[in-house]
Amino acid sequence: MVTYSGRAVGIAALVCGAVFAGSAVEASEGKFIRTVASSPPPSGARQLCRQYAWACSSKASARMTSQQEMKIIQRINRQVNATTRAVTDQAQYRTSERWALPTSRGGDCEDFALLKKRDLIRAGVDPSKLLIATVLDTKRNAHAVLVYRSASGDLVLDNLTDRIKPWSATRYLFLRMQDPRKPSSWVGVYGRS
Repeated sequence: MVTYSGRAVGIAALVCGAVFAGSAVEASEGKFIRTVASSPPPSGARQLCRQYAWACSSKASARMTSQQEMKIIQRINRQVNATTRAVTDQAQYRTSERWALPTSRGGDCEDFALLKKRDLIRAGVDPSKLLIATVLDTKRNAHAVLVYRSASGDLVLDNLTDRIKPWSATRYLFLRMQDPRKPSSWVGVYGRS
């Protein structure tokens, strides 16, 4: 599970409510999540690029039709959700935050997102279209998802559902995600769906 200190969540809420109110409204009406500014990575993602170079790759791969890509996206999303158990980092590693591929015991939300990203890249989906994002879910708990940047808009692959939804239909508060132009960096998005 992605963790945030109460202070960080409070600051994000303040930023969302005050400074970026106009941008959040524009982003919620758009098909793509708009970036606001550069942002530090989540604490567990600081070593992500060193640990998994593919997770930060922006190298374009072979082109597929949108329909071919969507079939692969749906299949891998369902497969990972069905075969990976939810296990907290605390139970598995005795730490509050560790971004890693799921183990045989399972993984938490960002581990699901990483596994989906890896498997989709291996299946030929362009890595520059696959961005990990951190959000506050509908109960305002810290959560991580994989964003698929399709030609028609940003879609969310979530371990809480097999249904792939447009980002604007999740009812999540988007805080930050990998930079679409340089996935080794992170950007603040502060978008309310």
